[in-house]
Amino acid sequence: MGSRLGLIAGAGELSRAVLAEAKKSGLFCAVAGLRGAAPAGLEREADAFAWFGPADLDELAAFFRGHGIREAVMFGKIEHRLIFGEALGNGAIRALAAALPDHSPSTLLRALIEYLGAAGITVCDPSRFLEPYGCPEGVLVPAAAPEAVETETAFGWPLVRTLADLDIGQTLVVKDRAVVAVEGMEGTDETVRRAAALAGPGVVVLKAARTRQDPRVDLPMVGLETVRTLVEARAAALVVEAGRVPFFQREEARAAAAAGGVALIGRR
Repeated sequence: MGSRLGLIAGAGELSRAVLAEAKKSGLFCAVAGLRGAAPAGLEREADAFAWFGPADLDELAAFFRGHGIREAVMFGKIEHRLIFGEALGNGAIRALAAALPDHSPSTLLRALIEYLGAAGITVCDPSRFLEPYGCPEGVLVPAAAPEAVETETAFGWPLVRTLADLDIGQTLVVKDRAVVAVEGMEGTDETVRRAAALAGPGVVVLKAARTRQDPRVDLPMVGLETVRTLVEARAAALVVEAGRVPFFQREEARAAAAAGGVALIGRR
């Protein structure tokens, strides 16, 4: 990786965190913010910034090339519904997608990465920027009823791992050893809200990465906003795959979870 880096910014604090780590490394950072998703304020932190829609891949590649950039990282949540809706409105992308075996999130994002590669922009592994944010193993915030949370986790953990590997979603919500909600196109927070509406308080939310997770594509993550959603839903616990799912604003999230009665657990 040279002295210049392109950053494709989706939703969530991961965008801001990766930009900060890249800047610490002394890199010139040009940020392409996904319209309707990337957090506000990135334009003040980047060396160059522009907004793009999911279908604007040619314009995005031209923006990076105009700043002397040939390598980029993709970070932050890029919701499947945005890609599935707007990106497929681009005729070239639609033609590319027609040849794919399916339109799952990882398949579509890999196709977009290949499209950018053909346009002269290589999308790289962002792992070097995420090392400070890995979720540690163990209890971060204790549960009010630890045995009950462990029972739910033992039931749900193999299921969420399978769910992730099937490329359906990376979040599963359980209660009373039953599946309440499976993440689809709506993302983690909306899945949690739906589960709370169905099952009431006390759900356990599980988040895991794919066994063969491509770090360039749809990397699962949690942060303060997710924890706030669990507090609003009166969830019992959030269980995150330790070492493989980044956890941003961890100390603020721990404080919010403790105040709201939500356990936080890192599990292998």
